[in-house]
Amino acid sequence: MKLTSNQAKEMLKEIEENLEDNYWIRHSICVGDSAGRIAEKLGSDIDKAMTLGYIHDIGKKFGNFQEHDMNGYMYIKELGYDEEYANVCLTHSCLNNDIKCTVGIVLSDNKVRTDFIENHEYTIYEKIINLCDLMCTDVNMTLEKRLIDIFVRRGINENTVYHIKEAQKLKKYFDDMLGYNVYDLFPNVIV
Repeated sequence: MKLTSNQAKEMLKEIEENLEDNYWIRHSICVGDSAGRIAEKLGSDIDKAMTLGYIHDIGKKFGNFQEHDMNGYMYIKELGYDEEYANVCLTHSCLNNDIKCTVGIVLSDNKVRTDFIENHEYTIYEKIINLCDLMCTDVNMTLEKRLIDIFVRRGINENTVYHIKEAQKLKKYFDDMLGYNVYDLFPNVIV
């Protein structure tokens, strides 16, 4: 079953009614809106990119941050949506098909997650969400500023330098695809 950006945004609004702190909702909206802008410039499906951005953190509705990727994956599957919508819940936290390429956290050992990440070929949309997740709080900012924000809140670990290098490669990938700096799409980006 397909999910549209309007439906995804409505899901977030319904969840938001029961939250004391809606930061992750605002972050998800920023990611979705940013993903749509990049998809448009790449000639990709804008609504799909926005939808995936809106739902990438949907597992946070269940509270447990360490498992929000798995919780979101299971939740979207239980609702009956197509695999691509569930998949982004898993892929958004790990760059390059590497379960260790995360920022500020070390994911718990979970065979479903590990097997999926190691064997799944990331779509262009999942890569866009990877980048936008690393460029958004509830506003757009540079990758470097966002990474500092995450490190201050969550700390660093043995994979931090590796993740920084891979995040920079991901940004360069999109700079090269666009033919210009991806930040040019976001005139209000916070540096």
